[in-house]
Amino acid sequence: MASTIQELIAKRAAKEVQDGQMINLGIGIPTLVAKYVDNDNVYFHTENGMLGVIGVNEEDIDPNVVNAGKIPVGEAIGSSFFDSAQSFGMIRGGHVDVAILGVLQVDEQARIANWAVPGKNIIGVGGAMDLLIGAQKVIVTMTHTAKNGKSKILKDCTYPITSTRSVDTIITELAVFNYVNGQLHLVELMPEATLAQVEANTEAHFVNALEQEGHA
Repeated sequence: MASTIQELIAKRAAKEVQDGQMINLGIGIPTLVAKYVDNDNVYFHTENGMLGVIGVNEEDIDPNVVNAGKIPVGEAIGSSFFDSAQSFGMIRGGHVDVAILGVLQVDEQARIANWAVPGKNIIGVGGAMDLLIGAQKVIVTMTHTAKNGKSKILKDCTYPITSTRSVDTIITELAVFNYVNGQLHLVELMPEATLAQVEANTEAHFVNALEQEGHA
């Protein structure tokens, strides 16, 4: 069951979605985003072969209809199914407007690590590497700190990075950052969060764009 923090992050990420877009939702917090998007002209894509993903009530679950995270999903009117080759053709061909990914770490250059923890079993990189290269915009949804309280927004990732492509936006329970001109820019504080909290929990250097806009 999703936590209040995860729901808060997903709800904020949903505000980034625009009319007519094709959106890929990663595993974890991103799967929660769809329920906060109130727009029938948005198309959710899953790399295991479906376009038109929606939520599904427990009594309507079909075990054969799941997303890339093996979570049961529903079918929107007009949804379509295809094989993995076609699905990754969409991604690599630049047809996915936005990818929303869950990550383990992100560094000062907005590069992410989301597929391997040293010393633990590795399942595989999945579709994240392709989405980072092929999606027009990449949004990260993550908790600001790890379970041990250490920052997940680091000067340098300590886990293997997924791609050298920098993500565009980072959304946590404390703040929203955009990566602009080679730097992380703090553009928004989340409800009840303070600048002091963000500074104390962010290892990476960032530009306080709130001061520039007069909102600090």
